[in-house]
Amino acid sequence: MKRILTIQDISCLGKCSITIALPLLSAMGVETVILPTALLSTHTMFKGFTCLDLSDQIRPITRHWKDEGVHFDAIYTGYLGSEKDIDLAGEVISEFRQDDTLVFVDPVMGDNGKLYAAFDAHYPVKNRELCALADVIVPNITEGSLMAEMNYKESYDRAYLEEMLSHLCSFGCGMAALTGVSLSEGQTGVMGYDNRRKEYFSYQNEHVPASFHGTGDIFASVTVGALMNGLSWPQSLKMAADYTALTIRETMKDNKKPWYGVNFESTIPELVRMLSEAKASLR
Repeated sequence: MKRILTIQDISCLGKCSITIALPLLSAMGVETVILPTALLSTHTMFKGFTCLDLSDQIRPITRHWKDEGVHFDAIYTGYLGSEKDIDLAGEVISEFRQDDTLVFVDPVMGDNGKLYAAFDAHYPVKNRELCALADVIVPNITEGSLMAEMNYKESYDRAYLEEMLSHLCSFGCGMAALTGVSLSEGQTGVMGYDNRRKEYFSYQNEHVPASFHGTGDIFASVTVGALMNGLSWPQSLKMAADYTALTIRETMKDNKKPWYGVNFESTIPELVRMLSEAKASLR
């Protein structure tokens, strides 16, 4: 069984970060080891949340793992709440990465053209250092534009996305994929660039007119889970895009339409079915 280490926070209520990554990756048949950087009462879209910084525990935990000879098939980073956490994640990657370890970075820092309130203008610069260590990065267009130092555009063409992907791969990562990309009206999906093969990939599905917290975590978790199951990166990105859209549609059926997160729990059986069919096609 493949083993993934995921480094991000735990929000006790709110469906994001580790509370999305752990159940989805487990459902995909991947052992998931967690390294929490902070413990929050809720995610940051709630008012008055509490936050306990756990960064002082990272080195003692990883030293113990090192003593135990623990190996990871992938290291997956998500929301990192400070530049110190980025440095610590980089240390963990350098310490545990082996020739067969996939490093997957979701540089969570903003949306809709703006940084999240917790971060300053230097945070995207610091994130480039982490992305340079990665095999795969999956920023949204806001995060990509901030790291590539390009103007954020709500309306764009393929050339704009290709330029951004080229910039992102210049940091040193092997593959970059932009999420939330619309290449035609009524469509949304993903566009990626394989820096080693110099190949672009894009996939579009129907745009669902809704926005929920945690969909980026769903996309990233399913992508890395699919890669660990032997799917190619275009297959993995397609599955992640389809499953994210499916889960948004399912949440829209909920009369309460929880603003704080998507109802991914009800779609986990469909994720398992999608993965089973994809793996069967590889045989």
